[in-house]
Amino acid sequence: MSKLGSIGAKLHRGEVSYDFIGHRKLWFSISIALVVISLGGLFARGLALGIEFKGGVEYQTTVKVTSNTIDDFTAAVKSTNAHDLGDPVVTTVGSDKVRVQTRPLSQDDVVKVQAAIAKEAGVPASNVSRSQIGASWGDQIANKAILALVVFLILVFGVIWVYFREPKASMAAIIALIHDVTITVGVYALIGFDVTPATVIGVLTILGYSLYDTVVVFDKVRENTRAITGNNRFTYSDATNLAVNQTVVRSINTTLIALLPVGSILVVGTVVLGTGPLKDLSLALFVGIAVGAYSSVFIAPALLATFKEREPGMQALRRRVEAKRGGTVAAAASKPVPAAATATVATSEPAARKQDRPKAGTPVTSSRPVKSSTGAGRPQPTRKPRSKRGK
Repeated sequence: MSKLGSIGAKLHRGEVSYDFIGHRKLWFSISIALVVISLGGLFARGLALGIEFKGGVEYQTTVKVTSNTIDDFTAAVKSTNAHDLGDPVVTTVGSDKVRVQTRPLSQDDVVKVQAAIAKEAGVPASNVSRSQIGASWGDQIANKAILALVVFLILVFGVIWVYFREPKASMAAIIALIHDVTITVGVYALIGFDVTPATVIGVLTILGYSLYDTVVVFDKVRENTRAITGNNRFTYSDATNLAVNQTVVRSINTTLIALLPVGSILVVGTVVLGTGPLKDLSLALFVGIAVGAYSSVFIAPALLATFKEREPGMQALRRRVEAKRGGTVAAAASKPVPAAATATVATSEPAARKQDRPKAGTPVTSSRPVKSSTGAGRPQPTRKPRSKRGK
């Protein structure tokens, strides 16, 4: 058995454990800091919305990509002096294609930019493809994505409530989910990656992954807390911490297995291809899976334990458990040793040694039953007659 497997088995049996729930304030502080940084980046820098959301013109043509391709095509497009051109976004696609995106342009300026790109690439203008995208299409995508997110959250809240019969589990899962999405979107704002429809698909995908891991942990919590008020051994936080320890190795394994292929896609999409849907999709998945695994282990169970510990029944259980533990420790520490026993222990050996060495003339006590003799005044051993001994 591997070392990680051995540790997992010991965690599952409760032989070793880490106090995840006891350090909940630390995890909450880390998450609050990450959320604040993400919101700061989101409001300060904003999202780099792709052309699909803000509208514009996109050109693509075939060209041998070199280290100067981006600078050369940027200069060529700017030299057209098209009205309201702004800063064109020039990216390479693989090693033989270049893509130029601009703001919405007039029809004359669209043709001028197309001609400039063809001249720089050394190809006829007909070999430069162009597509104009209206901002209304992007608005429709954004509105539908927000609507899908709201419906998803409502359905998830109801399903978890029904499955666990516990609204506090739904609250903890939804808060952890919002935490995951906020950090993922904040990473996009801080890094400056374009937000495209592929990014929206990736964000919606990580919602499901994050919830899946959280539900697995909550299911173990429910198993450990079944009829917990009937005994005074564990508090709700203790049982929740045991559940996290029992599932943490599974969470690590599934997260690593999921991150490896997604990370490979991210490297290929970013380094090899340069840009495109693969990069947009894989970055959202990579960040979302990592943050989702973190929240399912450190945030969601701690939130659930915090909510449950506020219930009067759980507070009474905590008082009983603490009283029992305090009484046990105090009893073990203050349990007196009887003085008579101590004296007996201290004096029994010398007394025994004295009995082992009787003085001369002192009657020796026999191990066999004796009865007092009135004739000699000394105790005499009794013995049954041979006829009664069966010999």
